Amino acid sequence: MDNDPLRHTRVNLEVAGLLRDYAEVHKAEQSRWGYRRAAATVRDLDRSIREYLQPDGTLRKIPTIGPASSRIVLEVLATGTSASVEDAIQKSSHKAEIERRRKLRAHFLSRADALAVLDASLPAAVSASDYQGDLQMHSTWSDGSQTLEEIVASRLAHGYRFSAVTDHSYGLPIAGGVSMERLAEQHHEIDRLNAAHAGRFRLLKGIEANIRADGTVDMTPDELATLEIVVAAPHSVLRSAADQTARLVQAIETPGVHILGHPRGRMYGSRPGLNARWEDVFAAAARAGVAVEIDGDPARQDLDFSLARLAMTAGCLIAIDTDAHSVGDMAYVDLALAHARLAGVPPDRVINTWPLETLLDWAADRRAA
Repeated sequence: MDNDPLRHTRVNLEVAGLLRDYAEVHKAEQSRWGYRRAAATVRDLDRSIREYLQPDGTLRKIPTIGPASSRIVLEVLATGTSASVEDAIQKSSHKAEIERRRKLRAHFLSRADALAVLDASLPAAVSASDYQGDLQMHSTWSDGSQTLEEIVASRLAHGYRFSAVTDHSYGLPIAGGVSMERLAEQHHEIDRLNAAHAGRFRLLKGIEANIRADGTVDMTPDELATLEIVVAAPHSVLRSAADQTARLVQAIETPGVHILGHPRGRMYGSRPGLNARWEDVFAAAARAGVAVEIDGDPARQDLDFSLARLAMTAGCLIAIDTDAHSVGDMAYVDLALAHARLAGVPPDRVINTWPLETLLDWAADRRAA
């Protein structure tokens, strides 16, 4: 077994981070956009950027990686850093902001990292073959681009047994929150699809409810009771340094809530997410039987593997989800699974691996809590 499955691939995020830094020192929007696009390309490569190095010392052609970006890549591969980027930062007026953003990149994985972890020998940890269905996804009914029909077809094609559509609740209008009237219409559509795929696939009626600043959830108990899966997640007050343990604990203890979604609300290189005493949050989730989520969106990766280990120690159930807004976002499951595997999460602690009947029984118990 390779004791460090990331030793060949972590360079991808180092390069991507430096390209993002380089974007920040440029005034021309076209240049800024170009370096950010190059950074995203490196982040999303399936293999280590080192494998693109040719015998003559040049970089094999990668779409969106131009000559200037290639120079930075080659500097990092040769020296572990980029003198060009560091010199530009020192001469810019953005040094302090770039240093701040660098601190907000901890415990993120590149796609190559994720694939390396999925390929590593970690026999006690959950694997892709254990995964039965995604429990946080968005459709065209709120802010997603995938229809309900596309969700069912794409998940069936990947061998899933179930998944939940969790469009945003009406309390988050900025994300196209769904009214209760519209939600009833969506449930009729879900019933129609489930009847057509009976015995093969079940689309669960879900919602991503918003956790308000005071810890209340933006739906009434009767409204929550109409859903099969409720993901409650914070979407505000995510930059405050104030302790928000009580806010999360109150949401966890709300009857009808099944999953604490992207608990920190962090964003790569942008915001740290909310501050909380995570031992207390996870203890509350374990007592309530509420799962805490590992969200595989590349910009979120929340919980990350370090906090997922803490959740494991506390006895939490884990949800591994993509937060997919399109069919292509299904690939985010690899990042979420990788964090779970690095945290040593076994399959029986992951609600996405359970038989459908077990999942539904657990969900019904939470609605009756």
